[in-house]
Amino acid sequence: MDRRDFIKTLGIAGGAMLLAGTAGAAAAKTTAPRKNSGIDPLLSGVCDIHIHCSPDTRPRCIDEFTLAEQAKQAGYRAVMYKSNDWSCHDRAYLIRQALPDFEVFGSLCMNRVHGDRVNAYAAEQAVKTSGRLCRCIWMPTLSAAYQHQCDKLPGPGIPVLDPQGKVLPEVIRVMEICAEADIIFASGHSSPQESLSLAKKAREVGVKKFVVTHVNSLIWKMTPDQIKQAVDFGAFVEYCYLPRLWGPGTGNPQFERQSREEFLNYVKTVPERSFITTDLGQQGNPNPIDGMRQCVRELIEAGIPQKTIDLMVRDNPAHLIGLTA
Repeated sequence: MDRRDFIKTLGIAGGAMLLAGTAGAAAAKTTAPRKNSGIDPLLSGVCDIHIHCSPDTRPRCIDEFTLAEQAKQAGYRAVMYKSNDWSCHDRAYLIRQALPDFEVFGSLCMNRVHGDRVNAYAAEQAVKTSGRLCRCIWMPTLSAAYQHQCDKLPGPGIPVLDPQGKVLPEVIRVMEICAEADIIFASGHSSPQESLSLAKKAREVGVKKFVVTHVNSLIWKMTPDQIKQAVDFGAFVEYCYLPRLWGPGTGNPQFERQSREEFLNYVKTVPERSFITTDLGQQGNPNPIDGMRQCVRELIEAGIPQKTIDLMVRDNPAHLIGLTA
């Protein structure tokens, strides 16, 4: 090894140690130590591709590095992080330096921090970032026009359709970017009807990995017929376990907890084009790993076939983030 290679190697190792030390110190403040460090058969091979961790602009129960470390220990295959404001694919690149042989990905949301319109330039730069670890571009979430309308928030929010109901040119351009990079284009906090319009246009554009986000949650709930229509347009649909955990005494006390029966009814709807995420990480809610464990256990106890469980928490999410079988 020549001097240049030695210095480069030393720098990477030192950076990894610093990252591990810093993240570990932060984790001590945000989450209790986990007692079980061995691989959990319930979680082996799991890919959770919707997790919120710190650093973020909202309180989180755990940081990205510590969660990745715990997921690797538990036997996960991959995680993908989501921040409503900031990119996290660049941090995924650094986390991988400290956690080799573990799949960590990030994503980008088209919220107001990137402007008052969907920002195609931000999407272009995200897919070019070192490591090519941005595997999802989400349409506006907390800044979405639909969210602003439903929650009576100030301002019009960021639109995805024009007043005539047509998909906006900048949104189509982001679809093209996702199609070219073969990554996920996700509906974000668009309404069910907006999501169907996006799904139809995404098929025309050539997006292979269009996702309708958390179709079992709150104002984004879809009917079985809407879900099937989205799938007919080529979409994948995401079911989040978070609604089974929130409610009084949690990090989201304002929401009514979804019943076991309702969640399972969603799970049984076109599982071949569906997947399950936790959407966890909020302060006051369970660790995402504990949430996923409870979810898998609940599916098993309900008699959901193992092949279907594998599709929804392993195979389909792995495909969407670009991992082969």
